Amino acid sequence: MVKRAILFPGQGSQSVGMLSDIASRASSLVERFSVASEIVGQDLWKVVQEGPKEELNKTENTQPILLAASVALWELFREEACDDRCEPAFAAGHSLGEYSALVASEVIDYEAAVYLVRSRGLLMESACPQGKGGMAAIIGLELETVESCCADIDGVVGPANINAPDQIVISGDRLAIEHAISQLKAVGAKRALPLEVSGPFHSPLMGAAASEFSKILDGITFSNPTIPVVHNVDVQVEQDPECIKRKLVDQLSSPVRWRDSMTLLAKHGVTEFVECGPGNVLKGLAKKNTPQIPTLSVLDFLCGNG
Repeated sequence: MVKRAILFPGQGSQSVGMLSDIASRASSLVERFSVASEIVGQDLWKVVQEGPKEELNKTENTQPILLAASVALWELFREEACDDRCEPAFAAGHSLGEYSALVASEVIDYEAAVYLVRSRGLLMESACPQGKGGMAAIIGLELETVESCCADIDGVVGPANINAPDQIVISGDRLAIEHAISQLKAVGAKRALPLEVSGPFHSPLMGAAASEFSKILDGITFSNPTIPVVHNVDVQVEQDPECIKRKLVDQLSSPVRWRDSMTLLAKHGVTEFVECGPGNVLKGLAKKNTPQIPTLSVLDFLCGNG
């Protein structure tokens, strides 16, 4: 029997023109975007289809766009894949993707999630002055080495996304990031590249955003999950709605422990992952973390490629 976990991607999976083929035969996808557009006061589907890329990649736009896309693709998959494998044993989301997982598990309704991720994106954009913070992808070094190098550098810098055994993203002060890149290359990183992001996400520099976001969460009703969700900050599942809120606040300034999340799901006997979102980022990471477990891309399945 298949034991499935559904996975929802975060920022970086978006591209101009995505989902156009699916939208032509799935009115529900366009409807999800329509609802999100009304909530945020902007035509998000137009941004997706026409760009420009800079507008799509604005954090306050990217977050509701990816939420709408991921939730809609999950719903389409459930409708079209009519077998018992559709009912997941677990859900998980990478950073922003955790909100899609919470919608799928009925912790928050879709409209509330759109409002939350739009607010989250705006707060993340404003938490650090433009150009003062950044992130970089480090390939080919283990976490302990990255942590050690970052600890020796003045300023705020440290792991932000622990994606795979040899794939880590660091975040912090821009100058500290530059120094870290140099040091990590010197100790053997295969690649150490700055990322095109607008801020030092998942770092202590997001503290002000986390504080304000906590106030917003206080006004939103959360329910007990119907599907266990593995949370980024502590690689645990949680039933208590108020505890889930605290995890979302902590997530803003804490590392995304994706590698450990995949390991946990494997230990719980998951036999198949399903990536519910545009692109194949999480499918690629699954090959690195849990190569013994196959990953199905919902987008490939719906397009007849899976």
